[in-house]
Amino acid sequence: MKKKRIICTVTNDLNYDQRMIRICTSLSNAGYDVTLVGFKRKKSKPLKPQPFKQKRLWIVAEQGKLMYLQYWLNLFFYLLLKPADVICAVDLDTILPVYFASKLKGCKRVYDAHELFTELKEVVTRPAVHKMWLAIERFAVPRFPTGYTIGACYAEEFHKKYRVQYNIVRNATVLKPLQIPARTNKYILYQGWVNEGRCFEELIPAMQFVDCKLVICGEGNFYKQAQQLAADHNVSNKISFEGYVPPDKLVEYTKQATVGITLFHKLSKSNELSLANRFFDYMHQAVPQLCMKFPEYEKINDNYEIAALIEDPVTPENIAALLNKLLYDTTYYSRLKENCTKAREKYCWQEEEKVLLSVYSRLLK
Repeated sequence: MKKKRIICTVTNDLNYDQRMIRICTSLSNAGYDVTLVGFKRKKSKPLKPQPFKQKRLWIVAEQGKLMYLQYWLNLFFYLLLKPADVICAVDLDTILPVYFASKLKGCKRVYDAHELFTELKEVVTRPAVHKMWLAIERFAVPRFPTGYTIGACYAEEFHKKYRVQYNIVRNATVLKPLQIPARTNKYILYQGWVNEGRCFEELIPAMQFVDCKLVICGEGNFYKQAQQLAADHNVSNKISFEGYVPPDKLVEYTKQATVGITLFHKLSKSNELSLANRFFDYMHQAVPQLCMKFPEYEKINDNYEIAALIEDPVTPENIAALLNKLLYDTTYYSRLKENCTKAREKYCWQEEEKVLLSVYSRLLK
């Protein structure tokens, strides 16, 4: 029997998108012919082998409206000519070419809503940009009746705005046997995008009051400002900026970390209602974390206390106080670490992929 063909479309670097690697691997293992499509930047490293197909489309402009215009056109014609039974738009920035290509081809389409895209800080703070993306969302999302998102709060937002009923597929980590190392070389770990709205303006000054190293794995639109903040507050010697780190190496950083960081400013609904990948990555390596007291995190923490929750607005002083509690209150730290080992059994990819596969199974019946 011929395999059903699924194409997933992103604007991320295919080598570093752990979430899409998990999703496409699960779909491939379930017997689908899967292709993950992104774009190729000048500095893109060679693709790593995966159990699914990968395709990079060339772009000349690497940022701004010209980048989107060129990528959308390239993606549209690629999708139009590539055989597919289902095309999946991952986030709003690929939704238009997916909609029009699927409409012309007469194939199924799915929306993978990883973000509340029109609520991102870099969108809502720029009126013309926000207006454009909101128009795209209002046009396209109602035309994607089948979809999934990363948490109940996001699902409720999409239902409230567009009457679509999206499934919940959390960004949970794959459950693997756990061996907790001694962690004698203490450090605090931040992993993920180094973007505006991630509390670096408070976290970096807080390191003045914390006798521990901070390791930052990732880059983004606040990377240079974060490095400057470290210099301004004389904590450059305490902070290691590692830049982009491949997933296999990032796992090693996480295993050895003493404390993890999951911080956001409450600048938008996308932040406030988020449920970040790193939250589960720390959990699965039994790393207690400092995390925002936002609805999704609070809900999980009520069931399994795995994090010290902090209210927004955060300050360097209250960040430092909670980091020091995690670092030096051994009874508290041990309780959180033990709870991580229980929570990871429930919040794991093996459970989430059941929902993912049911979405595609129903769609392709």
